[in-house]
Amino acid sequence: MLYSNALTGPEDVADWVAEGPLSAGGHGGALELSGSLDDAEFGDHAHWTFWCPVEFPDGVRISWEFLPLEEPGLAMLFFAARGHGGRDLFSPGLAPRTGYYPQYHSGDIDALHISYFRHKYASERAFRTCNLRKSAGFELVAQGADPLPPAGDAMDFYRLEVVKDGPRVAFSINGLPLLEWQDPSGKVLGAGHLGFRHMAPLRAAYRNLVVEEL
Repeated sequence: MLYSNALTGPEDVADWVAEGPLSAGGHGGALELSGSLDDAEFGDHAHWTFWCPVEFPDGVRISWEFLPLEEPGLAMLFFAARGHGGRDLFSPGLAPRTGYYPQYHSGDIDALHISYFRHKYASERAFRTCNLRKSAGFELVAQGADPLPPAGDAMDFYRLEVVKDGPRVAFSINGLPLLEWQDPSGKVLGAGHLGFRHMAPLRAAYRNLVVEEL
């Protein structure tokens, strides 16, 4: 066990790093996350990213529980995130980040990120997929089907799991394998931070984040 956080409420993430207009609250013993700005007014600047302050090594299993509460929106997980050249993600030498998506996929950080609840736009809701991307560069490297229902049909929390082991990335929901990818580039991302991200106005609850060494 490298890290365990029950995510029972805002007090459990007091040391996390928020970038963008994030609002955190409680939801029946879980952590509720949402945006604090109206996306109709602020557009892409209404979205946010929320980083765990711990840097993890390569060779990990990341699991957490997720419950969508109110749509539309999008949820994703960043992992293996570091600054260019192996710099710490929070190095003062990196450009400031405010939750605006291009800062994350085409800025001065390297990361893998999987979007697993893509219900922001009509086209995403009409044919639901989980997308794994490698950045910087916004490269779509793998896709899988998304079994998560609309928020109104979700009856309980869903358990999500990412395995990151060298060039291999695998993703599952409730034990159902959804995608697996081997990085062929020779430039494999390794140690780094993880973080949750929403596209507003999604409101969702989280609990039981665990990071284990493989």
